[in-house]
Order: sequence, then C-alpha cells, then structure tokens
Amino acid sequence: MRNLLLLPFLPLLLGSLPVAAQSTPLPASNSRPVPPGPTKDWVVSGQVRDQSNHLPLPGVMVRVKGTSLGTLTNSDGTYSLLVPGAARAVLVFQFVGYKSVERPVGQAHTINLTLEADTKQLSEVVVTSTSRPVQKSRSPRKVKENRAARGLKGESLADAEYDAISDARAPQASPVVMPARDEAGAGDTYAHVQENGFFDAKKVPLSTFSLDVDNASYTNVRRFLNEGQLPPRDAVRVEEMLNYFHYSYPAPLATSPDPVRVSTELAACPWNPAHQLARIGIQARKVETAQLPPANLVFLVDVSGSMDEADKLPLVQAGLKLLVKQLRPQDHVALVAYAGAAGLVLPPTPGSQPQVILDAIDRLQAGGSTAGGAGLRLAYSTARQSFNKNGNNRVILATDGDFNVGESSEQALEQLIVDQRESGVFLTVLGCGRGNLRDARMEALADKGNGNYAYLDNLDEAGRVLVAQFGGTLFTVAQDVKLQIEFNPARVAHYRLVGYENRLLAAEDFNNDRKDAGELGAGHTVTALYEIVPVGSSQPVVDVLKYQQPAFLNPQPATAEVLTVKLRYKEPRGTTSKLLAQALAGAPASIEKASVDFRFAAAVAQFGLLLRQSEQRGSATWASTEQLANGARGADADGYRAELVRLVRLAQGLSGSSAVGAR
Repeated sequence: MRNLLLLPFLPLLLGSLPVAAQSTPLPASNSRPVPPGPTKDWVVSGQVRDQSNHLPLPGVMVRVKGTSLGTLTNSDGTYSLLVPGAARAVLVFQFVGYKSVERPVGQAHTINLTLEADTKQLSEVVVTSTSRPVQKSRSPRKVKENRAARGLKGESLADAEYDAISDARAPQASPVVMPARDEAGAGDTYAHVQENGFFDAKKVPLSTFSLDVDNASYTNVRRFLNEGQLPPRDAVRVEEMLNYFHYSYPAPLATSPDPVRVSTELAACPWNPAHQLARIGIQARKVETAQLPPANLVFLVDVSGSMDEADKLPLVQAGLKLLVKQLRPQDHVALVAYAGAAGLVLPPTPGSQPQVILDAIDRLQAGGSTAGGAGLRLAYSTARQSFNKNGNNRVILATDGDFNVGESSEQALEQLIVDQRESGVFLTVLGCGRGNLRDARMEALADKGNGNYAYLDNLDEAGRVLVAQFGGTLFTVAQDVKLQIEFNPARVAHYRLVGYENRLLAAEDFNNDRKDAGELGAGHTVTALYEIVPVGSSQPVVDVLKYQQPAFLNPQPATAEVLTVKLRYKEPRGTTSKLLAQALAGAPASIEKASVDFRFAAAVAQFGLLLRQSEQRGSATWASTEQLANGARGADADGYRAELVRLVRLAQGLSGSSAVGAR
C-alpha cells in the first residue's frame, strides 16, 4: 500500500513512455559487401594491436570522422561499430601514447590495424591545470532521441548495446590527453588512506583485517590513465587493484565442507630485495550458474540530474540490460528509481519475461535532486516483500553517490544499511561517472550492506562485473570473512600489510561473531601481501635496542614457520563462525623463481605504490614494474594482465620520467 503513495511521483521520474524504435537487421561483419552509397549503413568490426609487441589494445577510441559516433575497443582489443554511410566514411583510431590513424571504410566490414607508440606525445604531457574538463549536459529528451535514432531496441550486443554507450562517450574531435586532476579529484571525493607502517613482530604478533573483494579502485585508476591523467593518491587502494585480477589458487576440495581454501607463498620482495614478501591467497568455491540459488534482485537506479551524463545513466542502463540477459526463469527482478522522490518502476518480474524488464530499464530518464535514502528504503522494502529464504536477496544500487535529499549524511545512510542487512538482503553498489563521484560513500555503503563495490568505467567492465562474474558479484558463499595472521618473531622482525588500510580490525574482533566483516562471492579470489623484514636483516626497520635483550639471539632455520594464517567465516545468513588455519614455512624463493601469480600480484602492488608515491616503494621504478608484470602475464585469456602492462607504460609517460614514482 505504501507504494501507491509514490504513484504521483512517477511521471517526474520516468517522463513519457517512448515509442519503440524500428530496428533494421544489421549485416554481420563477414557478410557480403553492401553496395556503396550515402544511405547504406553497416557494422565495421576488427581488432587493434600494439605495433611493437602485437598485444591487443583495450580502450582505443574508434570514431567516425566528422561525427560524435564512436566506440572503445574491448579487453581483447576488438571493436564493433555501426557506421552511417559507411562506404564514404573514415574511421579515426586514437589512443593516449599512440599515433592516431585514419582509415577509409570503402566496402570493408573488417578493419584490423596496429598503432605505433608515440613516446614524444607522452613526454610532452605537462601538468598545467587542475580543472575538470567541462562536459556539455544533455537533456533526457535528447538522450532518448539519440538512443532511438541508433535503433537500440532489438539489436545485438556487439552492434547496439556496446555502441549505445560508446557512441555517447566519444569525444568531439578533440585530443585524448586531458589536464591532470589535483589531489581533491576535481570534485570527486575519496577517503584519505594512511598507509600501513611496519610492526614489531615481538610486540605486535597479530595482524587482523576484514576481507575485501571490492575492485573499484583499479577501474577508476584505469579511467584516469586512459584519459591521460595520473589518479589522485587516495583514489589508489592497493588491495582493490590486487583483487581486480583472477589468480589460479587451489580450489576447495570437493569433499571439504568449507567453501574457501587458503594458500600461501614466500619470496623476495621486488621493491626491497633485503625484505621478503608473503602472499596469502583465498579461493572461493566455484558454482555453475545453473546451480546457483534463485535470485531476488532489486535494481535501484539513481535518475537524478547528476546522472544526466553519457558515462552515467546510459552506461548503467546498458549494463543492467546485460545482466537481464543472464537471468533464469526462477530469478526475479524489480526496478526502483529515485530522484527528488522514489518510485517503483517495475514490480518483481520473473526472468522468463526479459523484455518487460528491458522496457522498464529503457524508460528511465535523468532529472531532479537525489533522494538516496528514500530510494534505499523502498528498494529494501521491495526486496523483503519478495524475499526468498532459499535464494539470493540483493539490492543493486547504481549511482554516482551524490545524495542530497533526505538522509544524506554518511552516518545516517550507513545506519540505514546496517538496519536493513539484518533482514538477509545484501547490497551491491555500482559506481559511475566523474566530477562528483562519491567514492568513499559508495564503498562504505557496500561494506555496511554485506556486499561489494565496483566502478564502471565502460560497458566492457559492466559486462565483466554483471555477466562474466555473475556468481561472484551477486551470490555470497561465505559471510563475515576475517583474517588473522600470527608472525613468528624468530623469523620475522617486522612486518607490514600492503593495503587494506580501511579494513583493519582489533585482535579481539577476530573471535567476535558480532563484528561485521567482508563477504566472499562464488568463484572469487582474494589476495593479501605482507612485506616482511626477516630476523638478522641487513636493513632493519629500527636499530637493536641498547638496554633490552632481544627475545631471540639467533634466527631460527629456514624450515621454521614464518607465520600462521587463521580465517573465520560464516555460512550465508549464519550466525556462528568457523575457523580455518594454515602455516607458512620454508625459505623464501627468489622473485624470478616465484609462481606466475605471485610475480604478477607483486607487480600490481608495486604499481600501486608508485601511483601513490608511497614512502614504502623502495627501489621500485616504472620500468622494473613493467618488466615484472610483462613476464608474469601467463595465459591471460581475457587480456587484462596485458592491459595492466599498458597502463604502467601510460603512467610512466604521464609521470614524465622513469625515475622512482616521479610525477
């Protein structure tokens, strides 16, 4: 009955219903050539690679010259673009740090090419401004007209849904290189990160923290670098960069009742060879999509005026539509929108009616203020009304985080989420946009809501989060996961946790089942790194005390244990935690002989330290980071590791030097 009170607000939220655009089937890229002519449109697709090493280049702008139509290459360097008047059109390929290329289409349906690196372009990027580039605001009506003109309805993913967003994001024939942002993020807000320091293993033998599966920081950093800017220091959270990547850790045994498994490894620290690096890897049990429990999902979409940007509401709409395509008949989806008020756009609808859900998503328009608290209340209420005690009940909030009506304080919103999570409804937060991104707020909401936080910098990332990682993003297999590491002071003099600064817990929190912690989704991997100063190191963190006798006069042999990992978790909706423990012993390997996953994780962490200009970056350089990452790409079927290598090169060029952490 409460939802009936919101009906007067729906016209403000949704506007008038658009008439479905007539869609003309598009020829496949390998079809026979269409006779040339100014009115013939067809799809041009292909792949863009680096000329020097032939690696795929993700994020390349492919634009129809003289128009604002364009797209971005995917993680494997491929693109697909509907080109109006294709026979007479010219495609322009642009990317930061590479020479632009123009190619006439003619009668071609496939255009593959390589881009040549332009080191001069990167070396000439000078930080001269801290202002944010002004973006033209587009009215909701214009957004709808543009989407209808492209014939979004009924077209394939490659031909329409990717282009629907990428076209809108294409630049107006301007250089890709943009001025760098200042530490405030030019309107974006980030929580301050005070990096972890070293602890004395004799005095503080326990290190305790909550699990973190968020990876929003990495995609946000990628967005900055692809725009030709170095990210603000506090936008770089090393643990979220580490956990963006998948690692081949041992899976839980089929006979094990535990849904998680811990693995460990010890090797030399690449940025400080006198130190050691301990890697703790956690692998969650993989569950086939068909075997996942039914999903009761509520899409909560911010349609306020701040979402009226090409990389906000249109991107969210296309991403949610990708998710709808994955739904099964047993799944249900509802849609709540909020601006000045909140309204129920679509009641719970089964996955067997995808077109009904897609049409509701298409009707969303941006405009008005941002009543985020009201939206959250209505979304949770809707989820509870359709609660499935044997299923996955979750609200998926898509927003730039700019709440300005009703409950808008950090404390009020967090308390609202804490109160609601007790019902068994979890929260996933999808961030988007730039200029007024409330990163800290969205991360806090996801943490309090027993969920995860992802940042969508393009539609390819939306597909990764909502399609490729469908289970891990939406289905929890372990709740309130906490780690506690006990260090052996006979082998460890000092230690430092790399990242996880906002996840630290008191030692007594580990055994307290009332203490909230992180959730682990199906198939997720989590990585944590500790930098260790071994006993007897030639580079001690502090000098030996003059008036105190050391606890151990001689270090123990390399066969002795270095540390013990303890992990606590609860079953989903469980109340009592279970304990796992595993020791790490043995001598450290050289970095060259460490596993591929260890070396790549170390490279990612080193990259984060350089981006943050960390005081703990030791002897790290951009060149050594690129070399370490490039040598640990492994199979890299999806191309994400190759992309990181490219981002390291971009960061080095934007820093203006290969020196340590230079900016």
